[in-house]
Amino acid sequence: MDRRSVIKGTGHYVPPRVVANADLEKKMDTSDEWIRQRSGIVTRHHVDPGVNTSDLACEAARRAVEDARIDPASIDFVVAATLSPDHYFPGVGVLVQAKLGLGTIGALDVRNQCSGFIYALAAADQFIRAGTYRRILLVAAEVQSANLDFSDEGRDMAVLFGDGAGAVILEPNDSGDGRGVLSTHLYADGNFASKLWMEKPCPADNPTFQRAFFDEGKFFPRMDGRHVFVNACERMPESVRAALAHNGLSVDDIDALIPHQANDRISQMVAKGLRIPPEKVVRNIDRLGNTTAASIPIALDEAVKDGRIRRGSLVALTAFGSGYTWASALVRW
Repeated sequence: MDRRSVIKGTGHYVPPRVVANADLEKKMDTSDEWIRQRSGIVTRHHVDPGVNTSDLACEAARRAVEDARIDPASIDFVVAATLSPDHYFPGVGVLVQAKLGLGTIGALDVRNQCSGFIYALAAADQFIRAGTYRRILLVAAEVQSANLDFSDEGRDMAVLFGDGAGAVILEPNDSGDGRGVLSTHLYADGNFASKLWMEKPCPADNPTFQRAFFDEGKFFPRMDGRHVFVNACERMPESVRAALAHNGLSVDDIDALIPHQANDRISQMVAKGLRIPPEKVVRNIDRLGNTTAASIPIALDEAVKDGRIRRGSLVALTAFGSGYTWASALVRW
């Protein structure tokens, strides 16, 4: 019988401090209207000083554990996705493991940025299908606000990002009822790495950290917005169609589409490219901004909790981001 990975519980957490577009108007030459028109974002959440990515991850994980109604001691592996770990090294997964008191179980970090949750889901799914682990905590978390360029030069990116975390508990489903992760599909094209990246730090530089790099703003993320927009609008629908074809399904079978919340214009274009009704598309970027790897599990948890996703629903996930990387997954709830 085909074993599948079923999502037992979901949870998310965003820090309490809300940053409205009007707040950003005080820092740079921008406006509420400009931000709304270009991204659809109205508010986002930023951490206060002293709060780490692992702190957000742990809170989301606790909520997922509570939702799954499991003993945390039954978790036997951790997969963590982030582009903003607490430290250059080690990764955030081991910190989550330690803060949650999960013993000496393994912890894997996935660094695929905006596509990180689906890449992490693919890895966790394979571990469960193979019987290597039976209960996996998958958490995606980001603190982007601490390293954004809140100047006129950096406004195109600074207005987009919010902080937050989402988590799921995965376990095997051997019942044959069709529920669980149907398939995952991962893609990349490193030829466009510099179109969306943080150029420094880089170990090719000796020393790696130099005052000139800070003065030149090379430690801030940068993006060729038009190039990213065009590729995201093409690649995400393409990856969803590949997932549907792999499973012998059609767009009409999808009950909920959760795209990475990069930009609401992109989400709308993805829906248009797939010819999927807007009401089937889960969108929360207006309230939360782009939370990078955390955006899909946050939106997933919200959609499950408010009833948009029910048992038996076919859920399509898709993401595009730095690398370039892009991905899709189909989940039968």
